[in-house]
Amino acid sequence: MSIAVVYFSGYGHTKLVAEKVAEGAQAELIAVDQNGDIQESDWQKLNEAKAIIFGAPTYMGSVPWQFKKFADASSKIWFTRGWQDKIFAGFSNSASLNGDKQVSLQYLQTLASQHGGIWVSLGFPPANTLASTREDVNNLGGSVGLLVQSPSDAGADKIASGDLETAVKFGERVASVAQRFN
Repeated sequence: MSIAVVYFSGYGHTKLVAEKVAEGAQAELIAVDQNGDIQESDWQKLNEAKAIIFGAPTYMGSVPWQFKKFADASSKIWFTRGWQDKIFAGFSNSASLNGDKQVSLQYLQTLASQHGGIWVSLGFPPANTLASTREDVNNLGGSVGLLVQSPSDAGADKIASGDLETAVKFGERVASVAQRFN
């Protein structure tokens, strides 16, 4: 069963998260480039995938234009219902703990829904007790998809371990759900 993680990364943080999600899902990575494009062969990989996981940072309250350009280009597939009933999931990161990532996840979920897809939620309870730390799974309390906080003044190596562990587990969850539909 093939799974694809298609993502845009402006500064490397989203790339690391995509790699962690792909590790958990045993998925292939497809990078949206700085011009908002993917390779022609990548479209075929997405068409053949049983599940697609979208990933994008949150810039100014939504996904960046590069990911939006990719999404708009997928309208050719939408027109033929090429991704109908495919499994989808998504993730976003931003510099702030909140950073309006939920808006980006709703965008990704809507894109999947427009394609007639089946959305997989994060599926983990929030780590929201007094004893909770940034090293806990789902310490940002997401539900629609994976939320990650990436410090604006540091590289991807400074992303909290709990966020990265959540990314791997999220990839595993998507693969498990996709397997049930296989």
